[in-house]
Amino acid sequence: MYTPPPNTVIIQRYMNSFQYSDTNKRYHTQDYYLRHRFGCKVMKIPLNAGFSCPNIDGRKGTGGCAFCSAGSARFAGDPEKPLREQFDDVRRVMERKWQGKFIPYFQANSNTYAPTEKIRAMTEEALSFPDTVGIALSTRPDCVSDECADFLQSLSRKTFLTVELGLQTVHDDINAALNRLHTYDDFKDCVRRLSRRGINVVAHIINGLPGENRDMMLETAAELSGLPLFGVKIHLLHVLKNTALAQSYGRGEFETLSLEEYADVTVSQLRLLPPSFVIGRITGDGARDELIAPLWSLKKFCVMNEIDKLMAKNGFCQGDLYNG
Repeated sequence: MYTPPPNTVIIQRYMNSFQYSDTNKRYHTQDYYLRHRFGCKVMKIPLNAGFSCPNIDGRKGTGGCAFCSAGSARFAGDPEKPLREQFDDVRRVMERKWQGKFIPYFQANSNTYAPTEKIRAMTEEALSFPDTVGIALSTRPDCVSDECADFLQSLSRKTFLTVELGLQTVHDDINAALNRLHTYDDFKDCVRRLSRRGINVVAHIINGLPGENRDMMLETAAELSGLPLFGVKIHLLHVLKNTALAQSYGRGEFETLSLEEYADVTVSQLRLLPPSFVIGRITGDGARDELIAPLWSLKKFCVMNEIDKLMAKNGFCQGDLYNG
């Protein structure tokens, strides 16, 4: 069973305010970080460059991750469209509500799973888009060669770069059951190789995976707190149609978390993470026409408000149990 480090106390400053917030948030939001870094609202625009993954194309396996219906591509643009057209489509929608700068976000599948020259070409093209202040790349920890890492180092010297690595959990048996086909050691190795090169690394984790209990989810956060990360994205497990996970759920092999359970474990994870870690998200989006469970997740702002209320009610803040 996971227990917090001994002799940790809630520092008084957390009881009254959180150092990385100028709103009601008690955790270090991506919005806060980007506004303070660039002096304006900065929006990430998801793009689909047509990549695959090694657990899809047969290099390691087939079928992809058990929870994945479209390689994280549902909200990432149409790969049949040029990147600039994808960018402009989303930018026009965003500019109806906000004005600011943009970060092209290569989101669909594993965006370093290609020859380095392809990665170089697409990122250089994206840097030419209007009002662009950075690049974000989503990938797997087993898809970053040393040659690729060297290129990413050079890219990070030219622009604000984040590399997002899918981990989901530190428990290898759980990841194996999900057909991830990489290990936690693979993840740690990739984080260290990138961080040594001065590259900002963001870890993706999922709460509510089949076979995991609350203590195991907290162990994932505690492990991440000791790694040289820039940030963390916390997702909720969605059961989507036409996935291996949907078949398992239909057979009654696991249950999804309730809203109260999800808020509780997410707040507990935030308390274990260093205050400096940028939190890219605290829940996830499931396409309405694909989502099987949990249906309460469709009300995204209600989920976020539940987390905010739980932290405020108890005087909790990100990092108040961190003992680094």
